[in-house]
Amino acid sequence: MMSDEYLVECNIDDDDDEDDYEVRKIQPSPPPEFSSTPSITPQPSLIHTDIRDPCGVNKHLKIDFSDVLAEPASTHSYDRVWVYSSIAFEAMKLWGYRCLTTLCAVPISCLCGCLFALLACMHIWCVMPCIQVCHTCLPCVRSIWMSLVNIFIAPFCTSVARCCTGIHVLFSKE
Repeated sequence: MMSDEYLVECNIDDDDDEDDYEVRKIQPSPPPEFSSTPSITPQPSLIHTDIRDPCGVNKHLKIDFSDVLAEPASTHSYDRVWVYSSIAFEAMKLWGYRCLTTLCAVPISCLCGCLFALLACMHIWCVMPCIQVCHTCLPCVRSIWMSLVNIFIAPFCTSVARCCTGIHVLFSKE
């Protein structure tokens, strides 16, 4: 694989002579984990921000009136009905969401926080120790299992296979 230090940038300008060209060596920036300057990721804060879904978790909830209701070209309601329906839809979507979040946001946030705390505790203190114990004990269990398979199951399967090699099945139409 070729290193990034061999990459060059060539500026090609059709208006200039073909003999005049510029070659600059590009110095690639190191990956963030090897960078000498620490990358600072913004932490969520209680400051009012306009971007409340920076990772795009809820992209599927960006719904407009035209995504839900649409009239085909052949049938149209009165223009005022359509406009007022659109206004009512947007208003109810906004104020309904605001009212529901006023009532439910803090309790649901507490429940989600407790749930994730419980999951983290279970993972750290129960799941990972069990996995580590299994990884520690598996070589011994594997050797015992392989011995049992080689002593009991392999000879049985071999003898059944040898018995079945003498069987021939013929199909005929009568």
